[in-house]
Amino acid sequence: MDRLEHFARLSADDREALEAATAGPVLSVRPRRDIVREGERSRVANLILDGWAFRYKTLADGRRQIISFLLPGDICDPYVYILQEMDHSIGALTAVRYVELGRDKIEALTSQHPRLTQALRWDGLVAAAIQREWTLNLGQRDAIERLAHLLCELFFRLRAVRLTDQNRCEMPLTQSDVAEATGMTPVHVNRMIQELRARGLIRWKGREVEVLDMEALCDVAMFNPNYLHLNREGAHLDANG
Repeated sequence: MDRLEHFARLSADDREALEAATAGPVLSVRPRRDIVREGERSRVANLILDGWAFRYKTLADGRRQIISFLLPGDICDPYVYILQEMDHSIGALTAVRYVELGRDKIEALTSQHPRLTQALRWDGLVAAAIQREWTLNLGQRDAIERLAHLLCELFFRLRAVRLTDQNRCEMPLTQSDVAEATGMTPVHVNRMIQELRARGLIRWKGREVEVLDMEALCDVAMFNPNYLHLNREGAHLDANG
């Protein structure tokens, strides 16, 4: 709900309907297991309650590309039921708890609650904007800029759903995960992490990252958070009450 309210202020009725639709049952999946695989028919959208998931594509020889990370509050493709089959896979990075939203629930929410419809559309536009930024990351930024940009993006997204503690956040990514998301090798990722540490920009220990100088990290990444649309540009969609 926190995520959707970045795009439209929901009324009490909107919130009540959304809470009812996402009340359960709550499902769970272990780390490194798939939630849905490419080629399967998915009739439900999955709302991530806890944990991290990721979208990925694989080549015939097994090479994998992580194409996005899914954080708590993210809805995985609310209109996926339109497709005949999944064109990518969604896996659990950590243990994940989620609820399924079937076509009936999605259509009931969108037909009866216009601002929820607008918020979901806005959410989809932001997801597309993130993919464009990832394309730019892979095509134009160098290695240290790619890593810095990924860290900035994840921190800003986590902060938007209140999952940061001042300048610290959970970052349950292995160097292999980062490599698959940034088009680098794990060895190169390690070198770039050490470089950011040496510059006094981050402290990364275990599953936690502390950003020591956010302004400088954003400068390295040439990071502009405008594509995340976290400044409530959807204020004109605010509901009364």
